[in-house]
This record gives sequence, C-alpha cells and structure tokens, in this order.
Amino acid sequence: MTVHVVTDSTSDIDHARATQLGITIVPLIVDFSGQTYRDGVDMDNHTFYQRLATAAQMPKTSTPDVGTFRDTYEQVIKDGATGIVSVHISGALSGTLNAATLAANQLTEDRQRARQPAVPIRLIDSRTVSAGFGYPVILAAERARNGDSLDAVGDYVQRLADSSKTYFLLDTLEYLQKGGRISAIQAGVGAMLSIKPILGIRDGIVVSLERVRTRSKALARMGELVAAGNVESLALAASDDGAAEDLLKVVRPVYDGHIEQFRLGAVIGTYAGPHAAGLFVIPKH
Repeated sequence: MTVHVVTDSTSDIDHARATQLGITIVPLIVDFSGQTYRDGVDMDNHTFYQRLATAAQMPKTSTPDVGTFRDTYEQVIKDGATGIVSVHISGALSGTLNAATLAANQLTEDRQRARQPAVPIRLIDSRTVSAGFGYPVILAAERARNGDSLDAVGDYVQRLADSSKTYFLLDTLEYLQKGGRISAIQAGVGAMLSIKPILGIRDGIVVSLERVRTRSKALARMGELVAAGNVESLALAASDDGAAEDLLKVVRPVYDGHIEQFRLGAVIGTYAGPHAAGLFVIPKH
C-alpha cells in the first residue's frame, strides 16, 4: 500500500519540507477586509504580521470547503496513493476536520458506485494546533515513505498528537480578545497587570495553564516545564525570529536534543498575534 499524508495549513509545516516528505497541505483562508488569501500560499508570514500589526479590522479565518478537500484526495489518488491519512487542527477549534470528513465520505461513496478500487481515508482529529500536530505529521510522513501501513501511520500520528503537551506564550492578549477567544475585561486586566498567561490545549480547546507576571518570568517558567517534561521530541513554533530566540535561550540549557522549528502561519497568528511562541513536547513512552 502507498500511504499519502494530507494535513492543513494550521500544522504550520514549511512547504519545502512538506514537498520533500510528500505531505499535501490544504490551506485555510484568511480574509483582510474582503480580500482573501490562502494561508501559506498567497501571502508570506512576514507580510501577514506586518499587516496584522496595522490592520484597522481584525482579519477573519475560514475553513477550506468540501470541494477543496475532495479535489485534494482525488489528486493524491491519481498520483498513486492507495491509502490516505488526513490529519487536522482540533475539531473543537475549527470546522476543517468536518469539511475533510464530508469530502472523504462523498468520494468513498462515489468510488463505490463507480466500482472503482477502494482507497481508505483515515481522518484524524489532532485535538491540538500548529506544531502540536505538525511535528507528528512530519514524523508520520517519514514512516509512510518507509512503507508503513495505513493503520501503522495513522495510529502513530494519533498517539503522538494525543500525548503532546502544548505551552504557548503570547506577547499580548489583544488578538485573542479581538478574535472572541477571551473577554475584553480579561484582556484589559492582563495588560494592566503585565500578566503573561502560559496557554495550553486540553480536550481540544485553548486553556490558561498558568498566569505569570512579566514576559521574562514566563519564559523562565517555559524552560522549567521542558526540564520537567521527560522529553522524547520537542518542537518550537514562533511568529518571528526574535520570539523563537527568546524561547531557545531558556530551553537549550535544559534540553540538548533536536528542536524542530516552525513558523506560526496566518491562521494561528490571527489569534496569537505578533511575537508569540509555543513549545510542543512529546514525552517519552
């Protein structure tokens, strides 16, 4: 069986790396005042964050439509896939998985009616965001290239995504508030008190794990969380080089293994804002 891995742009996987590993990325949509852009395709990250910082109106994000997913699955089948593992952002945060599921079901039924060979499509709700499933997707794609079965690849990426721990540090709560993820009162109090909450993902949704006064103390705490994490693999995602370097300074003294680095794309960046960064820990089993 030839297994192909599909994901969406909120995995924040670099397109060159995806091409190298044979990963297909379906882009979500970002809307700036009526102008729409495919995440990671029509606008680079540097331009996006420049526009975000000066935009009078909060950009809107939307999922790919069912037809886009269907076209994607049909193309990878045409290219030789006999099985597909499709891994996506938490279903509690986005309708992306739902669109992918509808497309997969429609395509499967149509192929059955046309008496075409069955091509199983395994849909996986990562229940996380960004490199929290982007890194598992990369590792799973490497296994697919080595000839692992559909179930082996799917089980592997599901296990990694389920076990990964997410720690996000935002420079401001303004964008979460504008995006409707927290109240204006919460954002205002956080700004007045210089609170830098460390956010995480639980049950597929964003939660506040800890509240720390000042960014420097929050960064130090991120290093402590890694030191206590029994780390097997570690990924870092940031909106810019400065935010990435800030995290690396506190992580390197406590972890000397490989750190897979990602750049936060436009969809995640819409809510995280500039100078945001996250760590994604896969613990040892």
